Amino acid sequence: MATTVTAVAHRGDPYRVRENTLSSIRSALDRGADAVEIDVRVTRDGVPVLLHDATLKRLWGHDLRLDRLTHEELTGLTAGGVPTLRDALLAAGSHRFMVDLPGSTDASVRETVGVVRECGAGERVYYCAGSEAMLRVRAADPSAEIALTRTTLAPPRPALLDAVRPRWLNYRFGLVDRELTDRLHRDGVLVSAWTADTRRTMRRLVRQGVDSITTNRVDILRDILGNSSPTASA
Repeated sequence: MATTVTAVAHRGDPYRVRENTLSSIRSALDRGADAVEIDVRVTRDGVPVLLHDATLKRLWGHDLRLDRLTHEELTGLTAGGVPTLRDALLAAGSHRFMVDLPGSTDASVRETVGVVRECGAGERVYYCAGSEAMLRVRAADPSAEIALTRTTLAPPRPALLDAVRPRWLNYRFGLVDRELTDRLHRDGVLVSAWTADTRRTMRRLVRQGVDSITTNRVDILRDILGNSSPTASA
C-alpha cells in the first residue's frame, strides 16, 4: 500500500485558471500536484478533448453540445481553448493523469484509450468513473489502471470487481472513514477520495488513511501534506 497521500488536482487549478485547459494543468503542476484529474469527451468526429460538461455553455458561453461539433468547429468556437487529450498528455510531460469519462460510450472510450496508447502514456494514465464506463475501459485495455468511482457505501458486487479489476475505489469524501480504508486495504485496494476543498476535510482524510485526495485547491493540500511528493505510484 501507498505510505503517502497523492495530491490530485481536480480539473487542473480551477480556482485560478479555467478548468480542463492546458494553462490550468500547468498551474496545478506548478503548485505541487502529483497528478491531474481531467474530464475527457469526444467530438462528433471522434477527437478526445478536455471538457466536463456535455455542452459549451458554462465554460465557453455556447449552448451547443460537444458531441454535435467537429473538432474544427470546437476550435473555432473556443479559439483553441479546449485542448485535445493528445495535447494534454504531451504538455504534462511525465506527470500522471486521472482521466474521468463523463457521458462515455463504447466508441468514445475506444478513442480515448487509443490516444493514450498512441502517446505511450499508459503507465501514467489511470481512469475513473462509474461501473459502465470502467467496464468499457477494461474491455478496451485489459491492462488499464482503474479507479472505480463510488457514491454509496454499498460494497461493489463481486462480479463487478472481477470484471473491472480496479486498483482503486474512488469515494465521495463524506463517505470515507477509517473502517472503510482499513477494510479496503486488507482487500488489496487503494482508496481515493474526492473532492475535498477545506483544510479540515483534507486533514480528516489523511488521518483516515486514504491513499489519494482529489481537490480544487491542490496548493492547500500540498501544504498540509508537506512539500515532498509521494514515493508510491498514484
